[in-house]
Parts: sequence; structure tokens; C-alpha cells
Amino acid sequence: MELRKTFNEDEYNYDKARPGYPEELFDDIFRYSGVSKGSSVLEIGIGTGQATLPFLKAGCRVSAVELGDRLAEYCRRKFSSYKNFDVENSDFMEAALINAPFDLIYSATAFHWLPKESGCAKVRSLLKPGGAAALFWNHPFVGNENDETNRASMAVYKKHRPGDKTPVAFDEFVCGEMVRELKLYGFTDIEAKIYRRVRTLSSAQYVDLIRTYSDHNALPAEVKNAFENDMKAAVDSVGGSINIYDTIDLYLAR
Repeated sequence: MELRKTFNEDEYNYDKARPGYPEELFDDIFRYSGVSKGSSVLEIGIGTGQATLPFLKAGCRVSAVELGDRLAEYCRRKFSSYKNFDVENSDFMEAALINAPFDLIYSATAFHWLPKESGCAKVRSLLKPGGAAALFWNHPFVGNENDETNRASMAVYKKHRPGDKTPVAFDEFVCGEMVRELKLYGFTDIEAKIYRRVRTLSSAQYVDLIRTYSDHNALPAEVKNAFENDMKAAVDSVGGSINIYDTIDLYLAR
């Protein structure tokens, strides 16, 4: 199975475990794009809608495209009270998107699954003149050597997944690279912003979060089970909770 299709396996846990995004991020998107009630908005890779509600509450007409059929159906039910919402179960690169063109197209921790050059070209083709794109990601980090909860977590990774690369904190150099690529692919008026936060999860919540990661779900069942059991025990041994250091990067462009 393709890694990007593993998110479709347990939509209920995905919705429960995956975090949302900072209020300031949405404030910046609304400021930059100028979208408001009646604006036409497209979300690429909605998942279970962690980044959708602010646009629905603002009265935007939100269309979404989602590769996973179970995720798409989950969102239809989740947002069924909003008449300004629809979702198409499709690969974005193949989607018909009959509501185009859009005032804003955005993607939350999903755009990296698309071919970058052709994905950007399709986004540009679907935007109204002067329309805006907003691409953003959350980068959770649990490799802080000064945090005993992170050290406990990393010991489990080293035991069960010794071939993994050592995690590194988000490097702001990436922002400059992304800005240069967006310019290369025809976007202008580009802004990049970073937001930081620390989340504290119980051992059970952390295991639920790990179960939403595509690389974890691709492991053999026996490896996954042993990893999860040892992870819960490791976090419980240092007080029952773990700190996750998030960096969220946002790119705005026209």
C-alpha cells in the first residue's frame, strides 16, 4: 500500500489524535487572502478536517478533495450541518473540481504527497486572478535531549527502528528553500511564517498519535504492537506524559 493511503485505515483515531493549527495561522491566512463570507475556497487533502472549520465558520464556500474514501465520507458526516461544504473523493491531480476557480486554495500537512511542480501548476490554474494559496505543515519533534520524556521515546525508536534517521528539529533554512521553489513555479508576493508550540500528551494519547503516522502503519503488525507497548511503558516510566515540540510553517502566495 502507498504510504499516503495508510491515513484512510482508521479515520476515527486520526480525527481524535491529530492536532489542529494555531489561531494565529488562520488569522494570517484570512489577512493575506481577504476571503470572507461567500468566498470560494478549496482544501487539498482534508483528512478529517483539522484545518477546515475556521473557513466554514467564516461563511466561505469550502470544497475539499481527499484521496481516502473513508476520510472523505467521515468529513461529509462531520460537516453535514454546513451547507457551504462539499468534498470530492479523488486524487487532487485527477480531480474535476467543478467549483473552480477559487479565491483561496490551501493544504494542511498534505501538499508534500503531490508532485511539486505539476501540483503547483494545477493550483495556479485553479485560482482566480489575484487568488491566494496557503500551504502549511506541522513538524512534531520528540528528539529534545534535554527533555527526559523525549529521551524515553527515542530509546523505543532506537530499539525497534534502529535504521531510522535521528530526528532533528525543524530547520528554518527550509523556509527559504520553499520560497525559492514557489517563485520558480510561478507564484508571487510570497510570505513565510513560523509558529511554535509545545503539546503534552498522555502515554495513551501519544500512542494514538503514532498510529496516525504513515511510516508506523507500514510496519509489520508484530513490530507495531511491540513498539506501541514499549512506547506506552517508556512514557509511563517518566511520569505518564510526553512533551511534543511543534513547529508549524506557513507559505502564502499569489
